[in-house]
Amino acid sequence: MSKREKEHIISHVVSKYGDKLIAFINNKVGSREDAEDILQEVWYQFVNLANLSEIVNIGSWLFTVSRNKITDNYRKKKTESLEDLLYKDSDDLSAISYFLLTDDANNPELKLIQDDIWNELLKALNELPEKQRSVFVQYEFDGKTLQQIANEQNENIKTIISRKTYSLNHLRLRLKQLYQELNNT
Repeated sequence: MSKREKEHIISHVVSKYGDKLIAFINNKVGSREDAEDILQEVWYQFVNLANLSEIVNIGSWLFTVSRNKITDNYRKKKTESLEDLLYKDSDDLSAISYFLLTDDANNPELKLIQDDIWNELLKALNELPEKQRSVFVQYEFDGKTLQQIANEQNENIKTIISRKTYSLNHLRLRLKQLYQELNNT
């Protein structure tokens, strides 16, 4: 593809998708300046592609790159350290639970971080044996006491405490990995 053809394609794509992309990005980030910065990064990535003709659906590609750039922007700007939340309370993950359950209606940055944490938390929970997973879910999300869980499962309280400890250690390890990933982007 000649330089002239590439410039023509770029010009056409910018005029066709520019307004749609800025509206999409602005809706997600809430700040016009941030939206413009992200859009500039999208255009930069688009312009620097080796062969534009290999993209099957340019619109889809642009919106996918925009979503990725928005996510990167949120991760860079997160205000509360995930590490602080993980290790604020050494006995349980109530700090993480609080963070995950905080209302995100007016904070798209928090929503994206929460989505990432929920995804990793669910994956980590699924890695646990059923009995440990059950204790964690009942204790952290259903609000049951350890004694209630022990009574319902006809188990010794020490067994339930052990299962809770095992699940917490596993989840802390997994969420620590997520924290490191978020900080390295």
